[in-house]
Amino acid sequence: MASFSKNSSLAEFQEFINTIYSVPDDRLFSVSDLISNQERFTMRALKGIRKNDMKKVKLNLLIALSWLMAIANRFHISLDDSVWKRFPMFCSYCGSKPCICKKIKPAKRAKIQRNNDLKPQTLSDFQQMFSEIYPPTARTLDEAGVHLAEEVGELSEAVHFFLGEHSKIVFQNVIEEMADYVSCVFGVANSAKINLAKELADMYHFNCHVCHKSPCTCSFSFVSRIKS
Repeated sequence: MASFSKNSSLAEFQEFINTIYSVPDDRLFSVSDLISNQERFTMRALKGIRKNDMKKVKLNLLIALSWLMAIANRFHISLDDSVWKRFPMFCSYCGSKPCICKKIKPAKRAKIQRNNDLKPQTLSDFQQMFSEIYPPTARTLDEAGVHLAEEVGELSEAVHFFLGEHSKIVFQNVIEEMADYVSCVFGVANSAKINLAKELADMYHFNCHVCHKSPCTCSFSFVSRIKS
């Protein structure tokens, strides 16, 4: 049996997704299929925001993040490391905590020194870090959702560009866009008061949250019909 604990790390969640879903993902889904599902459930979470349906927001945000882990696994990208490199306890653009981008409107990204002793150890720690960098009191849930929608498009563009170019420079852009997407998932979660680690632990307390098998036995056609 595989499960995810609320005290586990971001890396452990990614490995959990690999354990449960790598076999069906590798056999049934192309990279484009993975991206399509990540986009699909992200958009459903955003629809939940528009309709003020927090249950819909929560469920679809968790599933969308899970699909992102599958994409990272396909590309052998460590999101734990990538998110920390992009957000080493500061905004990746203005280099401040809390973010002051709206105030100073920086024209280029600041150079940030990382102190690895401060790196978050658990998924909950990462959520707390993003709450301090981008305080939920500084923006509405709608604004956090718009930012997430923006990052969905930028990640999709980066991945499809990489699939055409296969260059190291473009691949680095994929890594950075994945980190930005994760930051926005935490941003929506903080604005919606969703404890991601707790909710993921509840969802994944016993293998796949749908078929409860490890590895997952959900068919491609079944996944394509899931509504949430």
